[in-house]
Amino acid sequence: MRVAFLTASCMFKSSPDARKDHWEHDLEFGALQPACAADGIQLEARIWDSPDFDPGFYDAIVVGTCWDYMEKPEAFGACLTRCARESRLLNPLDIVRWNKRKTYLKDLADRGAPMIPTVWAEAANTETISEAFEALGCEDIVVKPVLGAGAWRQARIRKGERMPDAGDLPPAECMIQPFLPSVSQEGEYAFLFFNRRFSHCALKRPAAGDYRVQSEYGGSETIHTPSEQELALASSVLDSVDGDLLYARVDMLRGLDGQLAVIELELIEPYLYPEQGPEFGPNFAAALKALAAG
Repeated sequence: MRVAFLTASCMFKSSPDARKDHWEHDLEFGALQPACAADGIQLEARIWDSPDFDPGFYDAIVVGTCWDYMEKPEAFGACLTRCARESRLLNPLDIVRWNKRKTYLKDLADRGAPMIPTVWAEAANTETISEAFEALGCEDIVVKPVLGAGAWRQARIRKGERMPDAGDLPPAECMIQPFLPSVSQEGEYAFLFFNRRFSHCALKRPAAGDYRVQSEYGGSETIHTPSEQELALASSVLDSVDGDLLYARVDMLRGLDGQLAVIELELIEPYLYPEQGPEFGPNFAAALKALAAG
C-alpha cells in the first residue's frame, strides 16, 4: 500500500521559506514512516502544491504537516478535492472542509460540547474589538482568524492598549475570546485519537511571558496521563462528529469558570506530538491500515 503524507515546502530546512518549527515535521514523519513500513504501508512525504504530485498514484492520501494552507486556501482546497476524487483522502474531504473554518466550534457548542465564550466578527478592527470587550465582560482578549492555524495572525489585546498593526491581526473574519490565565498557569491539553481510539495526551505550556503554546514561540510539552473524567470529556467531543477519522486532536483549556472547555478540535493537519506518545507510530499505522483499506 502506497500512501502520500502531504506536507509543505516550508517544513524543510533547505527551503528559503522554512518555518521556525520545521523540525516538527521530521519528528512526526520520522516516527510514522518506520511504523507504517512495519505494517506494510509505504508512506511518502509529498509537498501538497508541488506540480509533480499525482494523487492517483497513491492508495490513500494523508493530510499531514501542510502548515501553509491558510495562506493559500483556494489552492489547498483544489488540491484536496483532487485527492478525494483520485484517491482516498484521510481525513475525508467533507470533514476537512467543515473543520478548516473555526465556525465549526458553533456546531460543537450546539451539540453540547463545553466551549469558551466567543464573539464572531467580520473583521478585527477598533469597533469590533471594543464591542467584544463589552460583550465578553473582560479586559483581556485573544483575536484569531476564522481560517488559520498555529497562532498565525493571532493577537492578544488588553483594554486601553494600542491596537496591533493590521498585519498582525486576522486578515478577514475573526473570533474573539477572553484571555485565559490557565494557559500559563496550568497549560493546554492535547488529546490524540487515531481511528477514534485514544493514543496519548500532551500538556502544552507557553514560554515565560508568552501565551502561545506552539514551539516556534518557545512553547514546550510534557506527557500527561489524563484522568477518567478528562478522557471522557475529550472523547465526548469527538463522539459529536460523524465519519471516519484517521486522526483527531482535542485541545482543551480551563476556562474562567474553572472547567475544561474546547479550544480546538483539530481534524486537518494537527501536530501529533510524537515525543509524548510512546506508541504513537504503531497506533497511527494501525488506524491508517484499517481506514485506507476500507
